[in-house]
Amino acid sequence: MLGDNNFSHLDSDGQARMVDISDKKDSVRIARASVTVAMSEETVLALQKGDVPKGDVFAVARVAGIQAAKRTSDMIPLCHPLPLNSVSVVFELSEVKVDIEAEVSTFARTGVEMEALSACSVAALTIYDMCKSLDKEMEITNLVLLQKSGGSSGDFSR
Repeated sequence: MLGDNNFSHLDSDGQARMVDISDKKDSVRIARASVTVAMSEETVLALQKGDVPKGDVFAVARVAGIQAAKRTSDMIPLCHPLPLNSVSVVFELSEVKVDIEAEVSTFARTGVEMEALSACSVAALTIYDMCKSLDKEMEITNLVLLQKSGGSSGDFSR
């Protein structure tokens, strides 16, 4: 049946609802996620040289990722708005890709997995937007939750 605890975002009639977290305890919660932007060697070289016409790609993508984490509940309808303690977005270049990793922490009643995934997604989209004039074949792949800690469901590590 749809209304049981197997689908916590559905009420007993199968309608979408925001999960009631009022009985949960505040705790430190941390989540890490990652994503990859695959691109040509020429685009990676332009990023390394700071030679992208639209400007400092990583600075803009980092701020975009942080802002996305902060605004996750505005983008994903059933997410709770959370007070975030920290958000970090880091980039690692290799020959034909940029790997992005985000870490988000809070002291709250629910976790920050969606915030970490949102940070990665929007940082990747920002890189795509700023580099699309150089490389129309870029691909955003492998968006995953790497790790989460805190909360009643326990820790997770990929």
